[in-house]
Amino acid sequence: MNQTTSITSQRSQWPRQLMAVPAAEVIAVAATFASQYQIEDVTLPQAGLALMQLRDSALNEAYYPGEIPLASARVMLTSKDGAQYEGAAQVMHDSATFARAVAVIDAVLAGNLPGSETVEPILDRGTALLTQQSITRKKMLARTRVDFALLGSTEEEDGDE
Repeated sequence: MNQTTSITSQRSQWPRQLMAVPAAEVIAVAATFASQYQIEDVTLPQAGLALMQLRDSALNEAYYPGEIPLASARVMLTSKDGAQYEGAAQVMHDSATFARAVAVIDAVLAGNLPGSETVEPILDRGTALLTQQSITRKKMLARTRVDFALLGSTEEEDGDE
């Protein structure tokens, strides 16, 4: 088996990489595993809103800036020989179906099961999209940077004095 992305990238990054590509692709790939494995929901997939909690940097006090969409799922895959593999996902998404698909893919990749090679191109594409997004954000940040050293270099004085 080809040991590329699914082995080298961290498991915690798989949902992020999968969220970068269209949800329909992720759901379609996860559906292909239904013929190879029996998929049972350990907990029912859920989607809703969650309060996002942050800490104030000055006083280190918790505050809630608002709600975020949150979907979660936990599944158990059973192979034809009876071996079981567990996968889970908790993603900032509004679809329980998407969270379940990510959980199925998580189980396949974590168990390094046959068929995981079909997910690797999607993970690679997700990584490329995230990298491009990061580069774009850094360029935008660089364009908004202000050089305050230039403010004091003028020889003109204000007329207020």
